[in-house]
Formats: sequence, C-alpha cells, structure tokens
Amino acid sequence: MFQKKSALASLGSLMVLCMFMFVMVCPALAAKDRIVLAVGGESEEGYDPLLGWGSYGNPLFHSTLLKRDADLKIVPDLAREWTLSKDKLTWTVKIREGVVFSDGSALTAADVAFTFNKGLEAGGKIDLSPLESAKAMDKTTVTLKLKTPDITFIQHLITLGIVPEKLYGPGYARAPIGSGPYKLVRWDEGQQMVVEANDRYYGTKPAIRQLVFLFSEEDAALAAARAGEVDVLGVPSNLAGQEIPGMRLHVVKSVDNRGLMFPMVPDEGRKTPNGLAVGNSVTADVAIRKAVNFAMDREALVAGILDGHGRSAFGVVDDLPWDNKDIRFKDNDPAKAIAILEQAGWKDTDKDGVREKNGLKAEFTIVYNAKDSLRQGLALAVSDMLRPVGIKAVPKGESWDRIKTELTHTNVVVYGFGDHSPLEMFKLYHTPGPEPMYWNAGFYSNATVDQYLEQARAAESFEASIPFWQKAQWDGKTGFTMPGDAAWAWMVNLDHTYFVNKCLNVGKSQMEPHGHGWPITANIHEWKWICE
Repeated sequence: MFQKKSALASLGSLMVLCMFMFVMVCPALAAKDRIVLAVGGESEEGYDPLLGWGSYGNPLFHSTLLKRDADLKIVPDLAREWTLSKDKLTWTVKIREGVVFSDGSALTAADVAFTFNKGLEAGGKIDLSPLESAKAMDKTTVTLKLKTPDITFIQHLITLGIVPEKLYGPGYARAPIGSGPYKLVRWDEGQQMVVEANDRYYGTKPAIRQLVFLFSEEDAALAAARAGEVDVLGVPSNLAGQEIPGMRLHVVKSVDNRGLMFPMVPDEGRKTPNGLAVGNSVTADVAIRKAVNFAMDREALVAGILDGHGRSAFGVVDDLPWDNKDIRFKDNDPAKAIAILEQAGWKDTDKDGVREKNGLKAEFTIVYNAKDSLRQGLALAVSDMLRPVGIKAVPKGESWDRIKTELTHTNVVVYGFGDHSPLEMFKLYHTPGPEPMYWNAGFYSNATVDQYLEQARAAESFEASIPFWQKAQWDGKTGFTMPGDAAWAWMVNLDHTYFVNKCLNVGKSQMEPHGHGWPITANIHEWKWICE
C-alpha cells in the first residue's frame, strides 16, 4: 500500500509541504478546502487508463461511460443512454452533450471511440480483446462492436477512463488530461501528488478543492498522521487497533482477497515463450492442494493477521451474486488433511516430519511480495499450519519484478485479487495462453470449466450468466474450487481500514475491489469538511 520512503513526510510539517511544492497555493486555501491523503495509489506507469489506470477503483482524472454507486448498482456517468443489440454484439452509447476535458477542449464520441480502439491496440493491458471496433456515429453517439457476445464487456464501460484523441501520446501517463472531477497539477514521483478540482467537470463539483497524496512508507505516514498532517490514512488491518488523535477508524468491507496460487502442472522442463520455467511436481498433485485447504485455519488468519478486520475466503467471489455457496467446507481440519495425503500415498517414511511420495518431498516455497507485511504474515502463519500434517512450506519474500518474471509459474504465490465483475474469474481459471503472467499463472485447465465460463460470457443477459459462473466453481462433479480441482487455497477477504479526520465526512463507501487505498476515492467528489 505504501511505497517509496517520503522525505517530505519524515520532515513532519505540512508547512514544509507547502514550501516544497506550492508556496503561493497552500496558504491561499483554507483547511476545509484541502485535505492530505496517505493511501498509496502511486502508479509507476503513470495515470493512463489505457495502461490499466482505474481498472481497480476510481480513475479520478477521467470520466467513464458508466460507474457503480455505493450499492454497486450501475449508473450513468459520461453516458446518458446505453443499449445492447438483440444479437448481443453491439453496444450503442449516447454521451452527454457539452462535456469538455480539463483543458477546455470538447469531449465527443470520437474520443470515446479512440479510447476503446487504442485500448484494443494496447495488447492486453486492459484486455479489450472481445472488441472488434469502436465507431463514432455522430458527436454524441458511439458504437462498440464485439467479435462474439460477451455479457462481461459492460465492465469496461464502467472502468475505462476516456482520453482525448488529440492530446494522447508519449508522456500522457505523467501529465493526463481528462474530464473527471479532479485534475493532476503536480506529481513528484516517489514523494507526493497534488490534485485540484476540475472546474469544467460536468457533475457535482467537489467540495474539497485540493488533494495532496503522500507516497510514503508506513512509519512515515503514521508519524505524519499523529502530527495532524494527514486527513486520510490507509493502514493494514494489523495497525487499525491504535488511537490517532483527531482521527476515527473507517472500516470498509471489500471483495479484496488473498490466496495461494498453485502451479497445476508437473515440472517437466517446460518453459513459456519468454523462457520462464513452468510447473511444480508437488503442487501438481490435487491431494497436496486439498490438504493445504483443509489444514488452514482461516478464522485464525482473520483474527491473528487481520486483527479481526476481514472474513474467511473460500473462493475468489465470496458473497457476490455469482458466488456458489456449495463450495464452502469446514477448514481447520488437520485430520482430514492427513487422511487425504495418506490415501494419495504421501507418507513420512523417514520420520523427518515431511511426507514423501515416489522420492518426492511434500515441500514447496510460498513466495510473497517482500514489501507487503500482511502477505508475509499470511505466508508465515500458513507455513506453521501445514507443518503438523507433514507439508513443509517455506515462506520467502521476493520483489514483484522477480515474482512476475522468474517465479510465478513454478512456486506457490500469495496473490490478491477481487473485482466487481465475474470477468476476473474467467481470467484466473480459463485455460490460459502460452504467456499468462499472473493471470492463471499456475496454468490451470479444465475443459468443463472452460465451457461454463464461455457460456457465462455468451449468455443472453447478466442474470442468465450467473448459473454458469456458479457451475464453473462447482457443478457437483467438477470445478476449480476446493471440492473439485482445488486450483487455489483462498485464505482471507480483507476489510479495508482507514483513519479519517473527525472533521471529514467521506459519505457511504462502496464495497471496495482489490487495492487497499485508492478505491476509497470512488466517491471523493462527495466528501465534505464538517467542522467550522
């Protein structure tokens, strides 16, 4: 959540912040017009929707065609009408008239069409592969023609920020122009970002005129909050139990989960086209994967690692409308785990505490992002839980770069996902291409599951798709969840925890997707300072 060390936050003075950035701007703003946030959110690639900015949460500087309200219902944003043709192949969207970008240039259907066509060219950054082409029919009407019916495509209308065709090019990600409620004024990479209200925004004008985002590590951000210099602080749940003067705890339920991704194929020397090794002969055995699921005590993980701010996870879509309740099982059952291993031939013949089978030890590495204390805690705790059943799991912190480029297809990895769309389920469990990166990094493949997932996307309506999403999880005989192939061992669903200035009303937060921190800004244009 927190990133590079912030020398600014370490100085411990908001006056220094003003002097460092905008000597003329800060003094001119009253406290109620400006707030300081330490919630992470710095994007190394910049703030370009075509590079994925806004796909998890609010793009802030950009409008989207549609959006979700606090109850996750789909409501209009830039669009005023949207219809899907009877053959499910063409979306027709009519946008608001008179909308302009923050620089004053007009936003038309041509910009919408450009955004979707250019996003398609991006080659997987935002996965617009179902799209055949987008076309502006007039200044306010755009059509989005799909290659095949795909009921999940509406998610792109909700998350893809619209960029200006005439201004888009090299450098855009670091100086974005959009039509959202705020505009980026200054970004000092690794330190802070200053954002101001966009006076040309067509929607409700934000009451908070200036936002200062600090990008700092946990200790510096906490110190700044205790000094009264931060108004919104995102913290991991294990730090949510403290008291911070002048601030209150704000807890937001989320679909943000953490799980163990298993390599699903044996280690037989296979490599991806980019030369990454694939396979793990231990986790390729379904008995190992099922035993891990049963040996884990998820309630203990929630209590001990999340300090109670979360709930047990059994799948990637727990408690969403397309969740299959039949996948639930009683965990914290070491006896069940041992019975599964014994029946599959995993035995501790040499009495060293680690089972073996055909000369292969029941041993693997659990890799996690070394900068993420929560993932580290989960990896360590699960390792302890597996030891009594004869599985040796070795936690190891690594950089994300190394995980993604060297380790992801051969090791058990602590990953986090969670979205407002079942499309993510498709990406995680449909048979992958030759170079999946972190999407289905374990190379899981089940023809029956593939069929259900494809039927879900091609369904007549979203409601009609739900039974297929549920059957892909478990149809009574097969599925990707624990009763079936046990492709993952999901551990916990997080609550997102924030400290908020007692004088700041942040309204009703929507259930947040993956990405603790930035998603809290989804309704930031509604935030108000309530103290005189």
